Amino acid sequence: MKTLKVGDKLPVFKSKDHFGNTISSEDYKGKKLVVFFYPKANTPGCTLEACNLRDNYKELQSKGFELLGVSADSESKQKNFAEKFDFPYPLLADETKEVINAFGVWGPKKFMGREYDGIHRITFVIDESGTIVAVIDKVKTKDHAAQILAV
Repeated sequence: MKTLKVGDKLPVFKSKDHFGNTISSEDYKGKKLVVFFYPKANTPGCTLEACNLRDNYKELQSKGFELLGVSADSESKQKNFAEKFDFPYPLLADETKEVINAFGVWGPKKFMGREYDGIHRITFVIDESGTIVAVIDKVKTKDHAAQILAV
Protein backbone atom coordinates (compact mmCIF):
# COMPACT_ATOMS: atom_id res chain seq x y z
CA MET A 1 0.00 0.00 0.00
CA LYS A 2 1.56 3.29 -1.13
CA THR A 3 -0.38 5.96 0.73
CA LEU A 4 0.01 9.59 -0.29
CA LYS A 5 2.00 11.67 2.17
CA VAL A 6 2.54 15.29 3.17
CA GLY A 7 3.91 17.24 0.21
CA ASP A 8 2.20 15.08 -2.42
CA LYS A 9 -0.30 16.68 -4.79
CA LEU A 10 -4.05 15.99 -4.80
CA PRO A 11 -4.54 13.22 -7.37
CA VAL A 12 -6.76 13.86 -10.36
CA PHE A 13 -10.04 11.95 -9.98
CA LYS A 14 -13.70 11.80 -10.97
CA SER A 15 -16.37 9.82 -9.16
CA LYS A 16 -20.10 9.87 -8.44
CA ASP A 17 -21.46 11.16 -5.15
CA HIS A 18 -24.49 9.86 -3.27
CA PHE A 19 -26.81 11.93 -5.51
CA GLY A 20 -25.27 10.62 -8.74
CA ASN A 21 -23.45 13.90 -9.40
CA THR A 22 -19.95 13.68 -10.86
CA ILE A 23 -17.42 15.07 -8.41
CA SER A 24 -13.93 15.89 -9.64
CA SER A 25 -10.68 16.96 -8.03
CA GLU A 26 -10.96 19.99 -10.35
CA ASP A 27 -14.04 21.13 -8.37
CA TYR A 28 -11.75 21.89 -5.41
CA LYS A 29 -9.06 23.95 -7.17
CA GLY A 30 -8.08 26.90 -4.98
CA LYS A 31 -9.95 25.51 -1.97
CA LYS A 32 -8.90 23.82 1.25
CA LEU A 33 -10.16 20.24 1.16
CA VAL A 34 -10.51 17.42 3.66
CA VAL A 35 -10.87 13.98 2.06
CA PHE A 36 -11.76 11.32 4.60
CA PHE A 37 -11.82 7.63 3.75
CA TYR A 38 -13.93 5.22 5.77
CA PRO A 39 -14.39 1.45 5.43
CA LYS A 40 -18.18 1.06 5.24
CA ALA A 41 -21.28 3.25 5.47
CA ASN A 42 -23.63 2.72 8.42
CA THR A 43 -21.10 0.88 10.58
CA PRO A 44 -20.47 2.12 14.14
CA GLY A 45 -17.02 3.71 13.71
CA CYS A 46 -17.82 5.23 10.33
CA THR A 47 -21.08 6.66 11.67
CA LEU A 48 -19.30 8.20 14.68
CA GLU A 49 -16.66 9.78 12.45
CA ALA A 50 -19.08 11.14 9.83
CA CYS A 51 -21.49 12.47 12.50
CA ASN A 52 -18.65 14.20 14.35
CA LEU A 53 -17.71 15.95 11.10
CA ARG A 54 -21.37 16.82 10.49
CA ASP A 55 -21.72 18.28 13.99
CA ASN A 56 -18.62 20.44 13.46
CA TYR A 57 -19.24 21.22 9.80
CA LYS A 58 -19.95 24.92 10.29
CA GLU A 59 -16.70 25.37 12.23
CA LEU A 60 -14.73 23.46 9.59
CA GLN A 61 -16.33 25.63 6.89
CA SER A 62 -15.52 28.79 8.85
CA LYS A 63 -11.85 27.75 8.60
CA GLY A 64 -12.29 27.39 4.83
CA PHE A 65 -12.51 23.58 4.61
CA GLU A 66 -14.61 21.66 2.10
CA LEU A 67 -15.31 18.02 3.07
CA LEU A 68 -15.49 14.91 0.95
CA GLY A 69 -16.17 11.43 2.34
CA VAL A 70 -15.15 8.34 0.36
CA SER A 71 -15.86 4.62 0.62
CA ALA A 72 -16.39 1.78 -1.86
CA ASP A 73 -20.10 1.60 -1.04
CA SER A 74 -22.71 1.91 -3.80
CA GLU A 75 -24.51 5.16 -4.57
CA SER A 76 -27.67 3.82 -2.91
CA LYS A 77 -25.82 2.84 0.29
CA GLN A 78 -24.08 6.23 0.41
CA LYS A 79 -27.39 8.01 -0.23
CA ASN A 80 -29.07 6.07 2.57
CA PHE A 81 -26.16 6.85 4.93
CA ALA A 82 -26.14 10.57 4.02
CA GLU A 83 -29.92 10.95 4.34
CA LYS A 84 -30.19 8.92 7.54
CA PHE A 85 -27.67 11.16 9.31
CA ASP A 86 -28.28 14.40 7.36
CA PHE A 87 -24.70 14.89 6.16
CA PRO A 88 -24.16 18.33 4.59
CA TYR A 89 -21.16 17.19 2.50
CA PRO A 90 -20.86 14.78 -0.44
CA LEU A 91 -20.04 11.09 -0.04
CA LEU A 92 -18.32 9.46 -3.00
CA ALA A 93 -19.50 6.03 -4.06
CA ASP A 94 -16.11 4.79 -5.25
CA GLU A 95 -17.11 1.26 -6.22
CA THR A 96 -14.29 1.04 -8.80
CA LYS A 97 -11.81 2.18 -6.11
CA GLU A 98 -10.32 4.78 -8.47
CA VAL A 99 -10.13 7.45 -5.76
CA ILE A 100 -9.29 4.93 -3.02
CA ASN A 101 -6.33 3.61 -5.04
CA ALA A 102 -5.22 7.10 -6.13
CA PHE A 103 -4.79 8.06 -2.46
CA GLY A 104 -3.32 4.63 -1.58
CA VAL A 105 -5.74 3.73 1.21
CA TRP A 106 -6.61 0.19 0.03
CA GLY A 107 -4.51 -2.57 1.52
CA PRO A 108 -4.07 -5.37 4.03
CA LYS A 109 -5.92 -5.07 7.34
CA LYS A 110 -6.36 -7.24 10.41
CA PHE A 111 -9.52 -7.59 12.47
CA MET A 112 -10.10 -10.17 15.19
CA GLY A 113 -7.19 -12.27 13.92
CA ARG A 114 -8.46 -12.28 10.35
CA GLU A 115 -6.45 -10.71 7.53
CA TYR A 116 -8.15 -9.16 4.51
CA ASP A 117 -7.85 -6.24 2.08
CA GLY A 118 -9.92 -3.15 2.75
CA ILE A 119 -10.07 0.63 3.08
CA HIS A 120 -7.91 2.17 5.77
CA ARG A 121 -9.51 4.97 7.79
CA ILE A 122 -7.24 7.85 6.75
CA THR A 123 -7.91 11.56 6.28
CA PHE A 124 -6.01 13.93 4.01
CA VAL A 125 -5.93 17.71 4.50
CA ILE A 126 -5.17 19.55 1.28
CA ASP A 127 -4.37 23.26 0.93
CA GLU A 128 -5.51 25.73 -1.74
CA SER A 129 -2.56 24.86 -3.98
CA GLY A 130 -3.60 21.18 -4.06
CA THR A 131 -0.78 20.01 -1.77
CA ILE A 132 -1.37 17.53 1.03
CA VAL A 133 -0.46 19.33 4.25
CA ALA A 134 -1.52 16.63 6.73
CA VAL A 135 -2.30 12.93 6.77
CA ILE A 136 -4.30 11.70 9.76
CA ASP A 137 -3.89 7.93 9.96
CA LYS A 138 -4.87 7.52 13.60
CA VAL A 139 -8.40 8.88 13.29
CA LYS A 140 -10.31 9.46 16.52
CA THR A 141 -13.83 8.75 15.30
CA LYS A 142 -15.53 10.61 18.17
CA ASP A 143 -13.28 13.68 17.87
CA HIS A 144 -12.13 13.78 14.27
CA ALA A 145 -13.06 17.42 13.59
CA ALA A 146 -10.72 18.53 16.40
CA GLN A 147 -7.89 16.57 14.76
CA ILE A 148 -8.50 18.39 11.47
CA LEU A 149 -8.84 21.80 13.11
CA ALA A 150 -5.52 21.23 14.93
CA VAL A 151 -3.66 20.96 11.59
